[in-house]
Formats: sequence, structure tokens, C-alpha cells
Amino acid sequence: MEMIRSRQNPLAKQLIKLAENRRDRMKSKQTLLIGSHLVKAAIEGRRAIESLLVCEGHEKNPEIQALLKSNPQTIMLSAELFQAIEQAPSSAGILALIAIPDEPPIVTKGFCLLLENLQDPGNVGTILRTAAAAGVDQVWLTAGCADIWSPKVLRAGMGAHFHLALRERIDPITALDDFIGPLCVTTLSDATSLYHSDLKGSMVLALGSEGAGISAALADRASIRIHIPMAAGIESLNVAAAAAICLFERRRQTLA
Repeated sequence: MEMIRSRQNPLAKQLIKLAENRRDRMKSKQTLLIGSHLVKAAIEGRRAIESLLVCEGHEKNPEIQALLKSNPQTIMLSAELFQAIEQAPSSAGILALIAIPDEPPIVTKGFCLLLENLQDPGNVGTILRTAAAAGVDQVWLTAGCADIWSPKVLRAGMGAHFHLALRERIDPITALDDFIGPLCVTTLSDATSLYHSDLKGSMVLALGSEGAGISAALADRASIRIHIPMAAGIESLNVAAAAAICLFERRRQTLA
């Protein structure tokens, strides 16, 4: 097994750039999966692993050993170098270099989730995980959203990326022009209770940024406006929690 200790090694430099910089991920169309759960999810999802990289001292971990057997292109990194790439308080012990898949065509019907300017990687990844579980056909993300192929979003998504059709940096108005079905937005203004709204059929559900919410342009475009009924004195929920409630109310209605 090849061993790399120096940050000046060309591969080490590449891995650090991919971990830190969206521009480098976009340019090379590559990203990093950190941790055995994500690596296993990629393998089970039949995603090609370009290289497996294991942290020195973790190679005897049984879970990691099983993953190493599945890929002959394995490289060991010193603990210090692995930490420089991983940037986490405790080491996951393994990471994989993979290609970012080509984006699918934007769908014109079905059930789509539109995320507008959601910048927190943890929220974006959590929402993608929920969207996969709720059976969303395609997720649209505007240019103001966190990079879905960043290690932080991937880690929060827990493998959801391998079960979803994803489109980044879309123009939502253009996408909606070609979509057959209504736009539904979450808002506190002139809205109907989520539980009294018909969420079945082809539609786009839009969620806005953590602070600003849905933009005026999307709010004006929406034909369905919903809110989540909450106890008195509570004005809002974390956007990932709100997404889960809305997505699974839609799933409840479609399975009823």
C-alpha cells in the first residue's frame, strides 16, 4: 500500500483543495466522501471509487478492512495529513475520491423540492436525507445554496446523494415555466394550514433560506401557500425540521 506523509505530494495537495474549495470541486468534477458509512453507501450505489485513502493506524479496523477489500486502489495517509484533509475533531479513518456525477435533465412533472438560498451545509444535507426518504423525484437548488458536493453536506446527507436526482444553480423561474403543476411555498403570509392543503399530484415545494425565507418572486408565483401550525408564541422552525414535516405530510397524503 502506497504511503503519503507530505502535504507537498501532488495527490495530497489535490485532496486538501477538494476538501476546502468549491471551485476546485467544480473544475475537477471530483469530491471526497469521508467516513465508512458514506464510502459504503457509494459502493452500494454503484458509484465508481477513484481512490480509497486510509488513515495510518486505522487500517486494522474491521469495517475499514472490509471496504479496502472492495477497491485495489488504496493509499495510506499519515494521521497528520489525513487530519489536514478531514478537518474534524476525531478521525473517521477512511475517505474516498469520487467523480461528481453529471446532472440529469430538469424534470417537468412529478414531485420536486426547491431549495432557495439555503447556505447552512448541515441543513442542506439533512434536507437531502429527508427528501430521499420521502420519495422526492428531483431536488432543485439555487445558486445561493451550499455546495451539495462539499464534504460537510455529503456527511449530513448520509448517502442521500446516491438516491436523488440533483440540480444545482438553477434559475427557479425558468424551471417553473416548463413545469406542469403548481408551486407550493411555506410562508406565514396569507397561508393555509399544511394539514388542510392538498399536496398530492405533480408539484414543486419550495423552502426559503434560514433567515429570509422564500423570495418575493417565488411567493408571488405560488398558487399554494402553506404554514405549519405551531403552539402560541412560537414563530418558526429550523428549515430542516420544517422540510421534514412538509415532505412527510405530502407522503402521508399520497399513500392514503
